Amino acid sequence: MSSGFETLNLHPQLKQAIDALGFTSMTPIQEKVLKFTLAGHDAIGRAQTGTGKTAAFLISIINDLLNNPIQEQRYRGEPRALILAPTRELALQIEQDAKDLTKFTSLNVVTLLGGVDFDKQRKQLDAGFVDILVATPGRLIDFTEQKEVWLDQVEFLVIDEADRLLDMGFIPAVKRIVRFSPRKEQRQTLMFSATFSYDVLNLARQWLFEPVTVEIEPEKKTNADVEQRVYVVSNRDKYKLLQDVLHNEPIEKVMIFANRRDQVRRLYDNLKKDGYKVVMLSGEIAQDKRLKMLDQFKNGQHNIMIATDVAGRGIHVDGVSHVVNFTLPEQSEDYVHRIGRTGRAGSQGVSISFLSEDDAFYLSDIEKAIGQKLPLTRLDGYC
Repeated sequence: MSSGFETLNLHPQLKQAIDALGFTSMTPIQEKVLKFTLAGHDAIGRAQTGTGKTAAFLISIINDLLNNPIQEQRYRGEPRALILAPTRELALQIEQDAKDLTKFTSLNVVTLLGGVDFDKQRKQLDAGFVDILVATPGRLIDFTEQKEVWLDQVEFLVIDEADRLLDMGFIPAVKRIVRFSPRKEQRQTLMFSATFSYDVLNLARQWLFEPVTVEIEPEKKTNADVEQRVYVVSNRDKYKLLQDVLHNEPIEKVMIFANRRDQVRRLYDNLKKDGYKVVMLSGEIAQDKRLKMLDQFKNGQHNIMIATDVAGRGIHVDGVSHVVNFTLPEQSEDYVHRIGRTGRAGSQGVSISFLSEDDAFYLSDIEKAIGQKLPLTRLDGYC
């Protein structure tokens, strides 16, 4: 029996927000990590997106900030807690969760993202003291260099999706940010990663002080509510097959993944030209436009979204009935992330992967990662 949040002796205003959100029992990562982090320990957690890790670190932060209000004078642009995320979408997701959990408190959450007007973000800093700052690394460096943000009073540092920060080349920026913060013995540091590579563990050694290690094995790597199909198809026939799938499947909302930005752009242009209601998420698009597209997809104005893995990570949209892997991902973890966008909250989902000669290279790693063989289907007219 999983234990409920009432066993944690949380601050009443935080407990009220958890109740209002309808959270009753803890997820495995919350159950394993909160007893340590609430007691002030550093922690490194291995957990995928969707395991409840965001709530785990936010509950630790918010509980601590509420129980230890600052008595002495405070200054503008000095956050008490800093959360670093690799992508804008993930940062916005964390911001939303933080706002939900601080709803009954006077704590102030501020988010700094690249691609959004600098002055608009600076005004947020003028509006009041910052308790929780959520940021992408590049933009945070801009703000510290302009002497708009000071990190020397940070009590809590969270580094989320450390493996993705590494992949995206953000580590030099994160190292600078950590140097601007108090020494590791003087702050509490939590780090989360979907994988524990040598590099991730090496960073943890540098940045965390006597951390506890928590690993959550995904219950089953892939959800039983997702039917997984693989269609064998030549590269040149992929687009024709995609049109067939869109025409013949009972699609409510579909997310189509490709590995590279240029592939996403080409698919978007072609589908738009062919009259489909389609949006795309890719690093090249300005932030305000991405948010507008995400909203159009969420509210059903458009029912097709094309994304790269980096842009699609951490995005939770209800009612995605299908995921199409136009190209198989190079990292098997990304396959798990992609198909996890459908079959959520007990509803059935379908994942369709296109397997050309280029994709075949990645298949065995994916099968190893999910612990099952994927059935291959050869379609008439496509082999």
